[in-house]
Amino acid sequence: MQSSKAFRDPELVHKLRERIARLSHTDLKIMEFCGTHTHAICKFGIRELLPETIEMFSGPGCPVCVTDQADMDYAIALAKVPRAIITTFGDLLKVPGSHGSLQNARAEGATVEVVYSPLDALDFARRNPDRPIIFLGVGFETTAPTVAASVLEAARQGLNNFYVYSMHKLTPPAMRAILDAKEISLSGILCPGHVSTVIGWQVWDFLAERYGIPAAVAGFEPADVLWAVAEIVVQHESHRAEIVNTYPRCVTPEGNAAAQAVMKQVFEPGAARWRGLDVIPDSGLTLKAEYQAFDAKRAFQVDPGKTILPEGCHCGDIIRGVMQPDACPLFRQVCNPMQPVGPCMVSTEGTCAAYYQYG
Repeated sequence: MQSSKAFRDPELVHKLRERIARLSHTDLKIMEFCGTHTHAICKFGIRELLPETIEMFSGPGCPVCVTDQADMDYAIALAKVPRAIITTFGDLLKVPGSHGSLQNARAEGATVEVVYSPLDALDFARRNPDRPIIFLGVGFETTAPTVAASVLEAARQGLNNFYVYSMHKLTPPAMRAILDAKEISLSGILCPGHVSTVIGWQVWDFLAERYGIPAAVAGFEPADVLWAVAEIVVQHESHRAEIVNTYPRCVTPEGNAAAQAVMKQVFEPGAARWRGLDVIPDSGLTLKAEYQAFDAKRAFQVDPGKTILPEGCHCGDIIRGVMQPDACPLFRQVCNPMQPVGPCMVSTEGTCAAYYQYG
């Protein structure tokens, strides 16, 4: 495997930039699905390296950002279950719900612990056998296998105080929803690299076969992104569409079979509500019947209150790629990382956070 430094080589980046400029003759609109791509594009100034004929649009590739407001409200309500310990990734802590945040709930006396892995949540369950431990499962196919593994381990150890509130999402259905909505006419798509290490690059064949859109799985270094863009330009200029893997050091056609197997053992697809995209069939992951004893939503009946969307927040539009963050009237002045109005400014993968941090 090559060092990531090789993909930051100025000479290689310059050659790719020249190749794109030489080949690109028509206006192109390319969407990067992944939030990590958005941050890489902003951090390395990729937009400034591309010719004016190419526009980059950010997609819904931040799992915290696409978590629906009602799901966030339910997660916050779970923090008020008597003696419960909520375990969560740090990004969720400051996401505003309709009536506060997890951070507010913690300030009011709820026990909310930031963990780096669902296995850390299992440790809380072992050390606190008389208290319910609820892990807030947020993420795409990249993190869902580790959560599934934690459920299997809890079952093996007989931990009857460990629960998961699954807000996991599947990425291909969301991409279909964006294309079917036809709000934005796309010329190409950068497919997510991390997700594709799990599900494989062949999963994205439908982009070319059903929609006739060129696509490339991309890594996260400057040369990775430019290589993917170059492949999309080549396809577009030659009037063909296919899926190209420009991240071969990590992504294979079939993906990670072991990760897929553990995910399918514990979860099954179900309808899920996405912020900005409404309900998408078979786009969420719910615990299978044999593991429903670990399902927090079944174990605890809580009242999250009425769902209220943050006034003036355009996260839903930004997630769909129909608005850039700096077009939102709240951006920077009212909504910023210290006082976020919506999740796109909170999450480390959020589009608004990337635009704010890198300008």
